[in-house]
Amino acid sequence: MDIRPGTDILDRQFGIHADALRLRSQRLGVLATNIANAATPGFKARDLDVTAVLRRDGGFGAQLGDQLRYRVPVQASLDGNTVELATEQTEFARNALQYQASLSFLTGRIQTILSALKGGE
Repeated sequence: MDIRPGTDILDRQFGIHADALRLRSQRLGVLATNIANAATPGFKARDLDVTAVLRRDGGFGAQLGDQLRYRVPVQASLDGNTVELATEQTEFARNALQYQASLSFLTGRIQTILSALKGGE
């Protein structure tokens, strides 16, 4: 049985997927904000590299503000807005699929645990 300091049973059972789910949820909010401000002069699009955060520290305790980076546009607009709607929509859809994958994994894991607790019914 793997008992590491600072880890509880939920961390061992759900692994990185719980952190990934939290970070992907936060990223959805960031991308939605970008999309909502596509016509706001001077708005600077931001993004969160979930994979980099998970690689660096497992996502545990990561603060959203520390992880956000400004997106570099392919073509800057005249009003200083860096939102490229097609890019934001693509990233939103991709992130939503990855969120769903983590959620499905966690749901399956929870069902397995519940089944084991009920005696394999």
